[in-house]
Amino acid sequence: MLTLTLRHLERDGLVSRTAYAEVPPRVEYALTTMGRSLIAPALALAGWAIEHVPAIEASRAAYGTQRDG
Repeated sequence: MLTLTLRHLERDGLVSRTAYAEVPPRVEYALTTMGRSLIAPALALAGWAIEHVPAIEASRAAYGTQRDG
């Protein structure tokens, strides 16, 4: 699954892949310029999620109560 995800990210131009002809084989992945441009939005989304965890958990609890009751 990790390999498939990395291939998709490479295909989409978000990561670059460098393979080294060594024993054992070695591969390095790095963010491209476009991939690095996602860092700020990803951090903003993570911050939003952390800030809203209590409200999300309360909504889940209320939903569960309504469905079960």
